Amino acid sequence: MTEAAHPEPEPRTPTPRPGGRSARVRAEVVAATLAEVTAKGYDGLTVEAVATRSGIHKATLYRRWGGVDGLVADALTASADQPWPLPDAGDLQEDLRRITQEVFSVFTDPELGPTPTALISAAQRSDVGAAALRAFFAARHRQAAEVAEQAVARGELPAGTDGAEVVRAATAPLYYRLFVSGEPLDARTAERAADAAALAARAGLFAPTTTAPEVN
Repeated sequence: MTEAAHPEPEPRTPTPRPGGRSARVRAEVVAATLAEVTAKGYDGLTVEAVATRSGIHKATLYRRWGGVDGLVADALTASADQPWPLPDAGDLQEDLRRITQEVFSVFTDPELGPTPTALISAAQRSDVGAAALRAFFAARHRQAAEVAEQAVARGELPAGTDGAEVVRAATAPLYYRLFVSGEPLDARTAERAADAAALAARAGLFAPTTTAPEVN
């Protein structure tokens, strides 16, 4: 972020008060932030535009969110709070395939994809946004870890397998293409990432070890 682009107070991550008018205000501001960042990107995002779109006075936005970076961060926090139905196919590889297929489908959908793509790109532009993005992915990985934990319970994976790491390994190649390399992402790539993570998990790469592996 440059000073000239957004000359605003020091950004902060808000602590919204649950319930009642506060919850309604937050929902309207988050929706307006998502719409604005999708349409204009980080460089075109302003508190004034969010205030106009949401109908919430800009003084309230500055007081509670501190500026555009706080708005972006809270949009991510709100997204992390949304429930994420997880697959339960009774097979780790299939569950991971369904997770990576969902990521692929959302980010490559012409209607659905632009908003999460713009939000993640905006979050990478500031320290407070980046921190919120890390927290968002950590929450998603913790939630999705259940598919690996179920696999452990079935005896499909070694005891102590780190479920969050399994999910991270499955989805990381997709996010790398989407936000780092810019390489095209297709369904086969998403499937292959899931298969590789399942294979590694079954081999015990995400389980605790007491001895270092031999190097031949």
